[in-house]
Amino acid sequence: MSIERLGPIDPIQRFNQANKAAKPQAKPGTDSVSFSDEARLKAELYQLSEQVRSVSEVRADRIAEVKRKLEDPNYINDTVIESVADRIMDSFGI
Repeated sequence: MSIERLGPIDPIQRFNQANKAAKPQAKPGTDSVSFSDEARLKAELYQLSEQVRSVSEVRADRIAEVKRKLEDPNYINDTVIESVADRIMDSFGI
């Protein structure tokens, strides 16, 4: 009885032939994403809220204007005092 080899003499050659990389198949189509109107609205509201948070609460131009007005002795009169008093009462609901 004799035993004969079934494959090539070099065992690595057998792996090189059997495990060749297959070419990737072409994609059947393109992916797409759609957003609902509600999602778009929420995204817009989120962007606006982030813009509001990033803005400084202190407005230097308004502060400078008020300082300039308060330094003028003719600015503070009965009309201004009544107007400020009315705004304060309105803000407290009085």
